[in-house]
Formats: sequence, C-alpha cells, structure tokens
Amino acid sequence: MKYLKRQIDKEFEAWKSSVEHKPLLVRGARQVGKSSAIRHLGESFPYFLEVNFERDKTVKEFFDGDLNVKFISEQLSAYFKVPVIPGKTLLFLDEIQACPNAIHSLWFFKEDYPELHVVAAGSLLEFALKDLGAYGVGRIRSMFVYPMSFDEFLYALGDDGLVSMKRNATSQKPLMNVFYERLVERFRSFLLIGGMPAAVVSTLIRIVIWK
Repeated sequence: MKYLKRQIDKEFEAWKSSVEHKPLLVRGARQVGKSSAIRHLGESFPYFLEVNFERDKTVKEFFDGDLNVKFISEQLSAYFKVPVIPGKTLLFLDEIQACPNAIHSLWFFKEDYPELHVVAAGSLLEFALKDLGAYGVGRIRSMFVYPMSFDEFLYALGDDGLVSMKRNATSQKPLMNVFYERLVERFRSFLLIGGMPAAVVSTLIRIVIWK
C-alpha cells in the first residue's frame, strides 16, 4: 500500500534526533496508520527490526525472565537476522498489547539501553496498561495516531498547494473562487471517504484507473 504523508512524521523525526529519545509508545485505534508511519520512519535507519507479537508467538519467550533488554536485543537480532546497533537500528515492537512483559521491558530499555531507538505500538492499550499503575511515568513517551485529517487527505491527493492556501487565507485575502470551489469539492469527498488510510488509498487507485 502506498505510504501517505502524515503529520506525525515530523514528531517521529524530532524524536529520532533527540538526544534523550525515551522508548516511544504509539497508541491509537486499529487501521489508523500507526505501523505504516513507524515503518516509514524505519526507512531512515540503516537497520529496521520489526517484531509482531500477534503474528509471531515465539518471540514472547524472549521477554520471559528478568527482562535483560540487551540480551533480549541480541536474541531478536539473531532470530530475525537484523543487526541491533544503537544509533543505526530502529527496534519496532508491534501489537505490544499481546505481550505484557514487552510493555514492562520499555522501562528497562530506558534504564539499561537508552542509546537504542525503541518504538512500540498497539491497539486497546488502555486495557493492557490499566493494571500497571504509574508504570512508565517519566520513562516512556506516548504519541497518538488518529485517522487522517483533512490536510493529510489533501496531501494524499497531491493538493499540497491547497493546504498552504487554506492556511494563509484571511477575510482580507480570501481564496480565489476557483481554489475555493476545489477545496469544497475535496472536503465533500473527505466527508464521504473518511480518514482511514486504506479507504483513501482505495480511492486513489480508483482515480488512477478512471484516468
């Protein structure tokens, strides 16, 4: 599926460049584009190691025991045949709600392996985290991904210029009628299609076919 530019991309890049990049927990409903945005971030690293706890049950065993995160990283590296090198590898723990010990491990990644970039994602995390109390406070950073905004929808359609014009328009300098009408047309389409990335991509494919 084509990657659609998201506003959270800039937040991810800022996190990557931060000297103190705490383990990142990306939250949001299913199918809003969490994993796709993280994989897109992974393209900016020399190495990208993705773990999916729902798809691969075996890796849960690596998180049993005392949660020695450096040893866990070595095991994941050997299992997936991807180097784990601080500053060069993005470790992505997907569907982390399926492995409570992996959620706990984020605390230890901050304490014992802070130089490694670690990002986790999951759905319904409120249920997985409700029994953990104040766990992770100050040691884990949370970001939320939502369905696509109207601006993101415009980016997907290639209407970057409309986004800028919309933001800069004022009562003194309104949009020209031709651009206003196009913006209204796009907004009506957005209301019909919604902001789920898969639906937007399907629409883009149909547009290409119709052309």
